[in-house]
Amino acid sequence: MRVAMYYNNNDVRIEERQIPKINENEILVKVMACGICGSDVMEWYRVKKAPLVLGHEATGVIEKVGKNVKKYRKGDRAFVSHHVPCNTCKYCLNNEHTVCDTLRKTNFDPGGFSEYVRVPEINVDGGVFLLPDEISFEEGTFIEPLACVIRGQRKAGMKQGKSVFVIGSGISGILHIQMAKTTGASEIFASDINDYRLKAAKRFDADSVINAKENVPVKADLVIVCASSVSAIKQAFDSVDRGGTVLFFAPTKPGVEIPLPLWRIWHDGITLTTSYAGSPRDIAEAIEIIREKKVNVKDMITHRLGLEEAGKGFQLVASAQNSIKVVIEPNK
Repeated sequence: MRVAMYYNNNDVRIEERQIPKINENEILVKVMACGICGSDVMEWYRVKKAPLVLGHEATGVIEKVGKNVKKYRKGDRAFVSHHVPCNTCKYCLNNEHTVCDTLRKTNFDPGGFSEYVRVPEINVDGGVFLLPDEISFEEGTFIEPLACVIRGQRKAGMKQGKSVFVIGSGISGILHIQMAKTTGASEIFASDINDYRLKAAKRFDADSVINAKENVPVKADLVIVCASSVSAIKQAFDSVDRGGTVLFFAPTKPGVEIPLPLWRIWHDGITLTTSYAGSPRDIAEAIEIIREKKVNVKDMITHRLGLEEAGKGFQLVASAQNSIKVVIEPNK
C-alpha cells in the first residue's frame, strides 16, 4: 500500500509498505479521508520523531475484522480515534481522560495518511465509532478536532449568554466560533493576522473580526487562545473581562515562559484553564453535532487532495495562508 511518509513540512514522500496484518482482536480500515491537523505541521514536535506516517482525523470502511471482534463488520463506515483512555486510572475516574497515560501511548498503525490502518485491540474496544449515513467521510474528519473544541469549551464553562473572543481564526478557531454560536454566545469576536482567515471567521458566525496587528479593544467573558504566539497570549490577558476565563487551546513550544499578570488575575477573579485532546464522550457528542448539522463543517473544507498530493497539503497548512481545512483522500 501507499503511505505519505513525513520527514518535515517540506518533505513528505509517497512510499510503499506492506498492508498491516491484523490479529483476531483487531480490524483493518480502508482510509477514505483524513484531515491535516495544525499539530501535524508543528515541526518542533514532529521532526524529532520523523520519518513517520501522520494523520489522526481518519474515517474509512472496515476492510477486515478479527474473528474475536463481534461489534463491527466488514463494510461498516467508521471514524477511528487514535488515542483512547484506559477508563480505570485515577485521571479517567476523575473525568480527566485526556491526561491518561494510556491515551497518550495508544495509536493506530500507521497514521491516517495511508491507504489502510490497523486498529489495535484497545482502540477497537474504545476508539471505533460507526459513522452515521448523514455524515460523509470528509465531514467525519472534523469529529476529532470538534471533540477537542467541545471538551475545551466545557472545561472553560462556556454557556448561553457569554461573550467570546477567539484569538486565531484557523480551523480550531473557526470550530470554536461555531460551537460558541451553537451554545448561545451573546457576541463572538475573532482575530487573526491573515485577512483570508478573518473573512472565513466572519463567514462562519463571528459577529466582529479584528486584525491582530491593530488595536484590539475587546473585553469578553471567555477568551479562547488558538494561536501559539506570545503576543496572542498577552492579548488574552488584556481582553478577558472581570470574572472571565482564558482557555489556552493552542500550545507554545516547550520551554516558552510567559509573564503572568497575577495581581490582575487575582483582583479581577480571572480563571485560566487549558485543554488537550478529546475523550470518548466528546467524540460521541461531536458526531451527533455534525450529524444534526449544528456546526457547518462541509463548507470549511477548502482542499481535497489525493495521497500523492499530501506534500502540497502539508505546505498549505504550514503556510497558514489561503486554506482552512485540507483533507487527504488516500483511496481516491
